[in-house]
Amino acid sequence: MSAHTENEIVIDAPLQYVWLRTNDVAAWPSLFSEYASAEVIAQEGDTVRFRLTMHPDEKGRVWSWVSERTADPVTRTVRARRVETGPFEFMNIFWHYEELGPESTRLRWVQDFRMKADAPVDDEGMRQRINGNSKVQMQLIKERLEARRIRPVGTLDVPADTRRGGDIRTLLATGSVGTTDGFCGMVTVGPGEAVAEHYHPYSQEYLVVVEGELRVDLDGVPRSVAANEALLIPREVRHRVVNASGAVGRAVFFLSPLAPRPDLGHVNTESREEAAAVAQAAVTEGPSEPGRELVDR
Repeated sequence: MSAHTENEIVIDAPLQYVWLRTNDVAAWPSLFSEYASAEVIAQEGDTVRFRLTMHPDEKGRVWSWVSERTADPVTRTVRARRVETGPFEFMNIFWHYEELGPESTRLRWVQDFRMKADAPVDDEGMRQRINGNSKVQMQLIKERLEARRIRPVGTLDVPADTRRGGDIRTLLATGSVGTTDGFCGMVTVGPGEAVAEHYHPYSQEYLVVVEGELRVDLDGVPRSVAANEALLIPREVRHRVVNASGAVGRAVFFLSPLAPRPDLGHVNTESREEAAAVAQAAVTEGPSEPGRELVDR
């Protein structure tokens, strides 16, 4: 026989957001109050092996163990087990996510375990302990995920993506705040820099320049966009962002709707090095007059 617990909670947030945040094992110390650290040891596909270390207990003891979990994004389930079992003969955990609505997700935990004969607590004692702690941790996860969705996100809160040139920071997205219709951020392009040409098969892009002047090449045709001007970039239109001026250019971008999968939403059509060469040529030619189109309207 083995002991069994089941606990669930409803989180007022989209399923994909809850899935992404709760499966980011390295960030668990910011979701759970009991973990001091979560170290990812190895990851292969959807399976991750990691070490959890708890905060010291009332006697100053620190508990740590290695676990492994495999996530199935199709069925929205996760199966986990303790590799280093400690006082358990075994500990298996099942996570299930259910979409109740566009802004509502049910999260369910099922745990099956058996304690070793010399463990300091028996099956029933551990069952009661796990039930009580699961309720506390689930409520905390709910509160933290819901609060995270409505807090301001600054450019210093997210890492810069410089792979295509410039400094691109995605601020509001499915993974960060649970957006369901699109995502937005800010791009900064220094003098003589460029963001490499690409296109979006599923999304329109809205670009608003908030500082300086940027040149946007649409299917090879350059357009100048000055501060306080906006530009629509239609689906499947190749576009490159170039700064031919002597000052920093900065713009806010928004893409909508979302692609079926993140990897399908962006198609590169040139390298960062090729874009840099275009930018250097533009600097040599000199910038256009502020706010003027480089082609007829």
